Amino acid sequence: MYIYRQQFIAMFKGFTFVRYVVLSIVFNLFFNLQAMSFFNEKLNGDTPIIRSYTVNYTSRPIQIDGHLTDPAWKRAKWSALFVDIEGDLKPKPLYDTKVKMLWDSQYLYIGAYLKEPNLWATLKNHDDIVFRDHDFEVFIDPNNDENQYFEIEINAIGTVMDLFMFRSYKKGGPMDMAWNSDGMITATSLEGTLNDNSDIDKGWYVEMAIPYDCMKKPSRNYLPHTDQPWRIDFSRVEWTLEKNGISYSKKLRENGKPLPEFNWVWSPIGIIDMHIPSRWGYLYFKK
Repeated sequence: MYIYRQQFIAMFKGFTFVRYVVLSIVFNLFFNLQAMSFFNEKLNGDTPIIRSYTVNYTSRPIQIDGHLTDPAWKRAKWSALFVDIEGDLKPKPLYDTKVKMLWDSQYLYIGAYLKEPNLWATLKNHDDIVFRDHDFEVFIDPNNDENQYFEIEINAIGTVMDLFMFRSYKKGGPMDMAWNSDGMITATSLEGTLNDNSDIDKGWYVEMAIPYDCMKKPSRNYLPHTDQPWRIDFSRVEWTLEKNGISYSKKLRENGKPLPEFNWVWSPIGIIDMHIPSRWGYLYFKK
């Protein structure tokens, strides 16, 4: 692609402004197509299998307390364990993560368990950049068309970051951090002690009730249908920590930056980028 770029630059010399503008547009189109071709080759070289989940209907609302003890959860099967975002290219995750789901006329219910020996969370304000902590993330595309989708992140103390994407970043975005998952009910519970490095913890639970109404957009589907699957995926960001006083901090490289995070997901993408809805899993509604 570097050679093509140089050829286009050479063509600009001696041209009028109008021709320059036209060639600039052509160049950008050409370069973007070349970049997309390279991206697709990399993604499709050894593309993991897309997962699916059939979600059962519950006739009564679920009590959201972060413990997943409501009797309705007995009707929901646990998903397969999360894998690395790149699939089999990377080792099996260090700690297990799994999800289960239910739905009713108002909410999509999500329960998750994250095995974790070092319970750690620092961010406390809504729309803090939650993936800077260990976190659990949900990505939902109710229309299954890779456009206008939703992302919700939560850490172990229940801090939420939520946003709306008009398109993926590779398609120009943009994201809308002003969007809020209004009416969503969330809770977390901990099996261990938070920010305390004197012991080994077991893990944490996440429980969510996401109202369909918060995903309502003009001329877009936002309600479940038994004959129309949604696209959905889940991600877990896990940092390498070290003891710092009585708590933890991120382990740093020699350049002073944190070691890269682990990205463990339900339906693997094939590359490190959650914003490829075509690689998310399928969610089938059963009533």
